[in-house]
Amino acid sequence: MKIRKINPIYILLLGALALTTTGCKKWLQDEDKDPSNLSPDIYYTLPGHADAAIAAAYDRTRFIGNGAGIFANNFSMLEMPTGTAKTETGQNTDLNNLLGLSYNGDNVFVLNWWTGLYSVIAQTNLVLDKVPGIKMDETKKKQVLGEAQFLRAWSYFYLVRLFGDVPLHTTSILTSLDPKVYSGRTSKDSIYTQIITDLKAAEASGLSWTDAGGRASLGAVKSLLAEVYLTMAGSPMNKADHYQMAADKANEVITSGKFSLFDTYNQLHNESLENQREHIFQIQYLGGVANNGNQAILLPNFKDVSAYGTEIGSTTPTVQFYNSFEPGDKRTVDREGFFYTSYYSGGNGALKSLGAPYIFKHFDSVAHGTSGKAGTATSGLNWMNIRYAQVLLTFAEAQNEVSSGPTQAALDALKAIRDRAGLTTGTLGSYNQASFKEAVWRERWHELCYEGVTWFDMVRLEKAYNPLTNNFDEFEGYKLTESGATLTKKHLLFPLPTLEMQNNPNLRPQNPDYPGL
Repeated sequence: MKIRKINPIYILLLGALALTTTGCKKWLQDEDKDPSNLSPDIYYTLPGHADAAIAAAYDRTRFIGNGAGIFANNFSMLEMPTGTAKTETGQNTDLNNLLGLSYNGDNVFVLNWWTGLYSVIAQTNLVLDKVPGIKMDETKKKQVLGEAQFLRAWSYFYLVRLFGDVPLHTTSILTSLDPKVYSGRTSKDSIYTQIITDLKAAEASGLSWTDAGGRASLGAVKSLLAEVYLTMAGSPMNKADHYQMAADKANEVITSGKFSLFDTYNQLHNESLENQREHIFQIQYLGGVANNGNQAILLPNFKDVSAYGTEIGSTTPTVQFYNSFEPGDKRTVDREGFFYTSYYSGGNGALKSLGAPYIFKHFDSVAHGTSGKAGTATSGLNWMNIRYAQVLLTFAEAQNEVSSGPTQAALDALKAIRDRAGLTTGTLGSYNQASFKEAVWRERWHELCYEGVTWFDMVRLEKAYNPLTNNFDEFEGYKLTESGATLTKKHLLFPLPTLEMQNNPNLRPQNPDYPGL
């Protein structure tokens, strides 16, 4: 039997091609080539190849929901160190080390985030290098390239916030002999310059404001750019002039009239409402094809409330954070807001108390089951990544800084979030710049919890929300209320993966105060 070795870089391309039916059929008809011997030069020849290539890049964003050892998925890395989350399982040492702030470069989550993000970058670089040479509709080509630039910027934005200076790759690496494999680290300034360059190019690529199919849209590009500017205005970049840029870009999204808050919180995790209204950008899943693997991970520890057989309580809210929501906040209403404290036996039986709060924001009732209806134990629910609520709060915070105090537009943005929560908001005259800023921060903590946003807010602000006092403490020296672990300066960055530093000595030295090689 003849064995053919397939270059791993093409495996996802082939999988994506199989999902693009028309492009696949045309390719099979027009190209009498052995698919196991594909190379970039013979693959990127038809319009369908461009679609398959960008689909492969989207596919790789799903690493966020992939496994990280026993009973844990990658998304938890951004939640455990915040003080808002804990775990009910003791089997995953890497997860427990994140909670106890004792992680180092050997942590599997650290490695998975690094390799996951660079995997997206590798695929977008292939798109940006090869798609320009394909003979196809120029408008469509420009849009595909814009999507690739968005996804590359999206990936580098995570990398620079997590690790600081990182290697910058903007062209393809097709062989292990390429010197770029052993690139050193590029300064944060240069990484941010590339992020902004990519996003501005994507902004001018002809993308539509919204995309019901889940592709990057103009709204997603502008929303991400607003968040980039807001982040650069804070630590460690401290470019205060970027507050104006953040406010302006967020305002473009707000005044476009293309987005709005959902009426109820349950609509946030309604599969029929994905990629529309409040959902500006999501990680895409499709039940039976690309399943959302986070559903079982988020369940309570062995409480028998789901059609899923595994319930391990991998990532759950801390009681202190749950109790920090204001009285009457609709986001704490059982099975209607962001939490649930009771659910149905087996997912569809009698209602029972769980004795603690659990995350309902991402809950797929079709997969788990609901009153009188058994669950499917298969979830295609998308994972929220950029929401309109975040854009409103970014605008409110940035505009307050620009105007040396809140404006009516900034107050309206904050009020929209609080109105949906059933909360009263003060009048414009009841705030000064400092009190309004903290009011917006509190809403970011409470509204955007468990979406991978809180940790990055802590880093850029160098602040930690204290749920016991409802105030903000300095990052350095803050003691997490659940684990009792103390944040130090080194925690403003994650360590680089030890394995990567072993393979590439040019990445050394390790980030400050983490064990080196």
